[in-house]
Amino acid sequence: MSQDISSPDTSRVLFGAAYYAEYQLTDRLDADLDLMAAAGMSVIRVGESVWSTWEPSDGEFHLDWLQPVADGAKQRGISVILGTPTYAVPPWLARRYPEIAAERQTGVPIPWGARQEVDYTHPAFRFHAERVIRAILDRYAGHPAVIGVQVDNEPGLELFRNRGVFERFVDTLRARYGDVRRLNDAWGLTYWSHRLSAWADLWRPDGNTFPQYDLAWRRFQADLTTEFIGWQAGIAREYLTGRQFVTTCVAYSRPAVQDDRLTAALDVTAANLYYGMQDGLARAEGPAAATAAGPAQGWAATGVPSLYFLADRAFSSRQAPFLVTETGATSIGGSAMNYPPYDGQLRQAAWALVSRGARAVEYWHWHTLHYGAETYWGGVLPHSLRPGRIYREAARIGSELARAGDLLTDLEPDADVAMVYSLPSKWAMQFAPPLADASGSPDRGSYERIVRSFYDGALDAGLQVRILHDSQLPALGPEDLARRFPVLYVPGLYVADDDLLDLLAGYAEAGGHLVLGIRTGYGDTEARARPEAAPARLTGTAGIGYEEYSNLAGELPVTGTAGGPLRVPAGARGTGWADGLEPAGAEALASYAHPHFGRWPAVTTHRCGAGRATYVGTLPNRPLAAALAAWAEPVSPAGREWGSGRWAETPSTVTCTRATNPSGQALRFVHNWSWDEVSLPVPGPVRDVLADDRLAAGDRLTLGPWDVKVLAEEGGDPRR
Repeated sequence: MSQDISSPDTSRVLFGAAYYAEYQLTDRLDADLDLMAAAGMSVIRVGESVWSTWEPSDGEFHLDWLQPVADGAKQRGISVILGTPTYAVPPWLARRYPEIAAERQTGVPIPWGARQEVDYTHPAFRFHAERVIRAILDRYAGHPAVIGVQVDNEPGLELFRNRGVFERFVDTLRARYGDVRRLNDAWGLTYWSHRLSAWADLWRPDGNTFPQYDLAWRRFQADLTTEFIGWQAGIAREYLTGRQFVTTCVAYSRPAVQDDRLTAALDVTAANLYYGMQDGLARAEGPAAATAAGPAQGWAATGVPSLYFLADRAFSSRQAPFLVTETGATSIGGSAMNYPPYDGQLRQAAWALVSRGARAVEYWHWHTLHYGAETYWGGVLPHSLRPGRIYREAARIGSELARAGDLLTDLEPDADVAMVYSLPSKWAMQFAPPLADASGSPDRGSYERIVRSFYDGALDAGLQVRILHDSQLPALGPEDLARRFPVLYVPGLYVADDDLLDLLAGYAEAGGHLVLGIRTGYGDTEARARPEAAPARLTGTAGIGYEEYSNLAGELPVTGTAGGPLRVPAGARGTGWADGLEPAGAEALASYAHPHFGRWPAVTTHRCGAGRATYVGTLPNRPLAAALAAWAEPVSPAGREWGSGRWAETPSTVTCTRATNPSGQALRFVHNWSWDEVSLPVPGPVRDVLADDRLAAGDRLTLGPWDVKVLAEEGGDPRR
């Protein structure tokens, strides 16, 4: 057994896995913890999935079983994040209180047998949930290994249609609108004879066709989740000390989560971030190459840009470093989704997450299960429980994180450009998608397509993106926003109030470069189309307006304006959508090569006060989006500029990102997402943190297949 360490070290990036000794077929606690310690693991997450183990029958608590796990972790200097088990209710509770079952359709309970089938607003559930939470925390919150509590797990999976939830929704509308006449006017219920004469006339959501109703319903459901997690966090804080944190793990695909509001009630964001492996992490050769699709892998996002995007979303929740409480170790999903990583990919992904501000990287999970619904969701150890290839790579990561030490603590990733993210706009586009998918059907992923077209293009241009929630902008104000973020992308901001649109105009006036995308400024806070030329309240700022728009059945070639400042590559295309832009002072930067759509510019720009507004009237493909990003960025990208030299134009398989720790030390993370060895010159003096070598300007940096280098800049930050 390892030497006793009285106080776990939480000053460094935490590394570990979810650990369930209670799932093991045999008692192997000491062997598991010794293997973790040998691999440099410093944290485990425990207890969140086993309410029926904590409380096998009503009021009968079994709390002793976790004691050896917590004690053994402490002996080895491994920290513990303690989970509350409220997301997976025991069968006795479902049997005795069938009324707590959630309903996806009115009057049709979700059958018990998976997890998260419960209406967590129901008083019966709350009573029993609070009782088990208090029993667990009273026993273990004071344990010296416990550094924090995770309440619940991936909340917001369901949109509840239970009667009590619906009546609460009606009460919320009554409080907001006062009377049904105001609601009739706000939602336009004259249409199709939907005007209400009394609150009792409000129909259930099952057959709803009104976008205004759906947006209110989605906001309400997200508020239920925020209230539930805040309720649990309040209970946890009664038991925790100042050195401990409370969080929940956010799954960003959940329909009833508004993460900027949810995490405000917590001490730190924790996120479950899954990514496709094997060819899902390959970047093809060629300028501004698209990411290889790779195999579909269940819940995982596919592609290198998706991995960075997920991490940037986690940072955006609180605009602060975050914990990764779950990420993939091997296979992700069901028994037909077995795509374990190539050698090096686990290490690459871990460092990519750290480079974007991850304060912890934890795998789900330590040992691959031998039974149950997730038998083939692979852990660090395989079914044989013998350390193998994945364990060895994890051990290398643990060793490297320990070597880097507190150099990595609380990193803030660079922000060459910022991007506004709007969950209300996403919800509105899920209900009434503006784009079609490949089959011609409405694409419920329209909002993500719009946002990602700009995000992925910026990544291809070597830029880093800071994602800002629309709710976070007013606290900054236009002047501070322009000072901190010289370029601001605003694609797809369909749901917005007048003040937010005016703030964007003020941002451009104050000196920022405002880059607007399709559907921005088209709707109001009720998702009603505004009765004015689009983009509403921004036509003067952008120097354009439009009345007409069209979906695109195919891609349109886009060409640059002769002599214009935007260098449009040969493969540039407009996809999905075209706004009929009518310049009113704006300069056309690009146009469509098409007999009909060619009458309208594809991209315009306009000087506005001390800044500029650019409007992109289509969904740009990756080459066009990368060209726009490279042109819009007012200074050389942080990923390439370095003192008096420049970071060489990197192969398309390579990404170079930058982050700064609280002491001001800048770090570079250079990834090679391919099978081929690459070599590139270093523009300035650096120390290779993991090899402890020093390189001078002009020295060659060599990366093998699926390799990553962590470089500390030396000689200060030349950009300060």
